[in-house]
Amino acid sequence: MTKIKMCGLSRFCDIDAANELKPEYVGFVFAKKSSRYLAPEQAAKLKKMLSPDIRAVGVFVDEKPEIVAGLLDNGTIDIAQLHGAESEEYIKKLRQLTDKPLIRAFRIQSAADIDDADNSSADYVLLDSGAGTGSVFDWGLIRNIRRPYFLAGGLAPDNVENAVNKLHPFAVDVSSGIETDGVKDKLKMAAFVAAVRKEDRL
Repeated sequence: MTKIKMCGLSRFCDIDAANELKPEYVGFVFAKKSSRYLAPEQAAKLKKMLSPDIRAVGVFVDEKPEIVAGLLDNGTIDIAQLHGAESEEYIKKLRQLTDKPLIRAFRIQSAADIDDADNSSADYVLLDSGAGTGSVFDWGLIRNIRRPYFLAGGLAPDNVENAVNKLHPFAVDVSSGIETDGVKDKLKMAAFVAAVRKEDRL
């Protein structure tokens, strides 16, 4: 079954919707330049409301490893997603600070990017078109990837069923595709989940 990650949640009503729709993951964005930035204190409040069956992923862009590890180890998040230029050396240092799972995001523009993703020491990899651009990349580039992955980039209720059917990713990751006027839309969230689960039932 393809898992679902809804990223960029920032309001209590977003968490209520997630608890009802039951994605496997939600994402809290800790990159200060993002319009979906969430202060750690607010993220902690949202995490307390979140169903224990849903794992909270913290999204970071070139953050100090100590800060990432601190939010993992104090329970604000369960998994860290590294969405900047973090190197293997960075991951090694973070591993010395925490044993919690790590997702490394890769911008997919060529076959070489797939090789980098395949060889990453992160627990999971996420394949995207860019740094939260909300656009779809060439899915043909990832046909030969050798490991499970989170698929991101331009997914929405109207195309995610096709993505799941063609690519069979470990998980699909959505943010802007379930928003209206820059905020999460419960109807779009529900439609996205229904589209993914429909394909799983076939």
